[in-house]
Amino acid sequence: MVKLTDDEFALLQKLRKTRAERRRKKRADAPADRSFGLRVSDAMATGIGSWTFILIQSGLLVLWMIANVAMWVNHWDPYPFILLNLALSFQAAFTAPIIMMSQNRQAERDRADQQHDFDINIKAELEIEALHQKLDVLREVEILKLTSLIENLCSRLDVNEAPRTS
Repeated sequence: MVKLTDDEFALLQKLRKTRAERRRKKRADAPADRSFGLRVSDAMATGIGSWTFILIQSGLLVLWMIANVAMWVNHWDPYPFILLNLALSFQAAFTAPIIMMSQNRQAERDRADQQHDFDINIKAELEIEALHQKLDVLREVEILKLTSLIENLCSRLDVNEAPRTS
């Protein structure tokens, strides 16, 4: 028979109470409640991590190179494209930390979700153990009732089958 220990029972009670707190916290993490910087970093990471951004940036880079190699006589950034490299380095220097901020926020959300999943699994396990405990108690009560009924029937049979003296 499975029995919940006092610690398991206390943990189960705690997990049952934290459901409302989690819902409240999840609503508080809504996009409107985040700071301006967090919203900007999330939006930039979404935009920079898209095919649209890659295609637009690639097109601009090709146009830059064509304009500096073939189109104008006065090239502002001749062939090794040092100014273009500087611009791309500048862009990378600013986008990398912004993307990392967004990834850190996502990692925090993932950790919270994993902890929530773990808590739910623990709660489910404890609830199942509690149900097993209740079923075992019901089964014991049923067995005791059946045993007493069988004993009652046996005693009646013994009384009815006793030798009759005439």
